[in-house]
Amino acid sequence: MNDRSVAEPFDAVDVIRTKRDRHRLSDAQIDWVIDAYTRGVVAEEQMSALAMAILLNGMSRAEISRWTAAMIASGERMDFSSLSRPTADKHSTGGVGDKITLPLAPLVATFGVAVPQLSGRGLGHTGGTLDKLESIPGWRASLSNAEVLAQLEDVGAVICAAGAGLAPADKKLYALRDVTGTVEAIPLIASSIMSKKIAEGTGALVLDVKVGSGAFMKDVDQARELARTMVDLGTDAGVRTVALLTDMEVPLGRTAGNALEVRESLDVLAGGGPRDVVDLTVALAVEMLAAADRPTGEDEVRRALADGRAMDTWRRMIAAQGGDPDAELPVARETEHVVADRTGVLAELDAYAVGVAAWRLGAGRGRREDPVQAGAGVEIHAKPGDQVVAGQTLLTLHTDTPERFDRARDALEGAWSVAPAGTAVPTRPLVLDRIR
Repeated sequence: MNDRSVAEPFDAVDVIRTKRDRHRLSDAQIDWVIDAYTRGVVAEEQMSALAMAILLNGMSRAEISRWTAAMIASGERMDFSSLSRPTADKHSTGGVGDKITLPLAPLVATFGVAVPQLSGRGLGHTGGTLDKLESIPGWRASLSNAEVLAQLEDVGAVICAAGAGLAPADKKLYALRDVTGTVEAIPLIASSIMSKKIAEGTGALVLDVKVGSGAFMKDVDQARELARTMVDLGTDAGVRTVALLTDMEVPLGRTAGNALEVRESLDVLAGGGPRDVVDLTVALAVEMLAAADRPTGEDEVRRALADGRAMDTWRRMIAAQGGDPDAELPVARETEHVVADRTGVLAELDAYAVGVAAWRLGAGRGRREDPVQAGAGVEIHAKPGDQVVAGQTLLTLHTDTPERFDRARDALEGAWSVAPAGTAVPTRPLVLDRIR
């Protein structure tokens, strides 16, 4: 409820006008508007107007930094100073088949760095890390702060849900942006991500900023601007921060879907798995270890996957959260195949379309309250550049509800193409840029 009996130091309309007229918001205005919005004094329509003014007119580095600090101040901060090891975390802006957190957290923990990976659920065409892990029987996402600390000290890695106390202002503003056409505002994206990550208390942070058809950012220049903004925010807050721009034109790995991606992650932890998933996991691990003052060479990081050390940490991490690391993973009841219509070379496979197909099969949700199917998703048998023959299976669709197949096939219409044999298919590097 709005408490009009207390005199407020600012008027929301004046704050809106300041940004509408392309002026800089003062520190005091920012602190007040975030706090007042969290308290319900600033109305939803007023914050909507301010968010649109920010989208249209932008913010300076100092404004974004203060806005982020105000969102952090709206809630609690976690404190990992009691741990006997340094902390490092990774955040991905989301993509199709992006299961990197699963092998990455135990891999980095194997080298004596604590990884407090507070993760989320999927919405739309990008999958959520918690949804993937919840396909493991018994595993639980919700831990108390004390449980998080104990697991980090004992195992070295935890993947769990962020507590409701972290940056509550962001939860309100995130939902508002979604329904007011202001999701794309880079200052608001960057402050949303970084307020949670800084409040989480990690000492070092590596950002995986995806760019391409399956990513939130389709344009490399925009992705670079977002990465630069987030790195600056981390630096200003005293968190050692680096960002990698990584490709999301084609799905990452060979699976998109919850249990399917866990199974692929286990292949990586067993020393196998698709090359792109392994390479990106290793690249991010090297960055995290360096940022946490535990510099480790790429060859040694790869050895920890090959010799089973990272798998041992994974098993302990899963068991610590009630999961059975030996349990059979769920399998969808129904499958259908998408086959090549001619012989040649696979020229393209659109990541966004594959993500939408996986979502329509039941792997994702359209609204936050929707359930997901553990076994649903898309299995990818050929990637661009691979030779294929007519009738060969390119994709396998998995779902418990076969009435979903038609809409999933619709999503894949025009998403792939086969070029004549011998056609050279251009490839993009997995890591496009590094920003620090």
